Amino acid sequence: MNKNSYTLHEIIAGLFVLAGIAVIAIMTVRLGDVSFWGNDGIFLTARFSTVSGLRVGNPVEMHGIEVGKVESLEIDQKLQMAVATFALGRDIEIYSDAIASIKTAGLIGDKFVNIDPGGSGDLLKNSDTIINTESPVDLGELIGKYAFGSVDSGTASSPSESGHSSDELPDGFNLNLDE
Repeated sequence: MNKNSYTLHEIIAGLFVLAGIAVIAIMTVRLGDVSFWGNDGIFLTARFSTVSGLRVGNPVEMHGIEVGKVESLEIDQKLQMAVATFALGRDIEIYSDAIASIKTAGLIGDKFVNIDPGGSGDLLKNSDTIINTESPVDLGELIGKYAFGSVDSGTASSPSESGHSSDELPDGFNLNLDE
């Protein structure tokens, strides 16, 4: 037997090792959302007063379906606004009257961008800007305002604030705390 000859078992084992390496490489690329040939879709930008909680890689949705990802976040020093760039699929049609909103997935979930595509006006092209935007609601700030009374709840906290004296309260209401 020649030193350079391989047995059938060695050849089969080598083929299994190569197949395993190929499967691992393919799964790594697929699960990591890595693209070797770049995005064949379009890039759109939108300006927001704040992009609090939004991160690069967060989803962009339209009608509840993911159609792209947040590609970059920057600050426009001249306009003092946050600029988000989105990478969207090639077949996505968005019009000049579209609205981009930053939303929260769940009560304390991750942020995502929701795009209402509009319907009138011209179709946006690569590198165009979505003019109409809605920044995210800061739940912590909203809860703080409500808890400390700076949000008008539509009710007065005392009779003097409502313009009524304690004599004018409806039957069953008693402000005498000594009883």
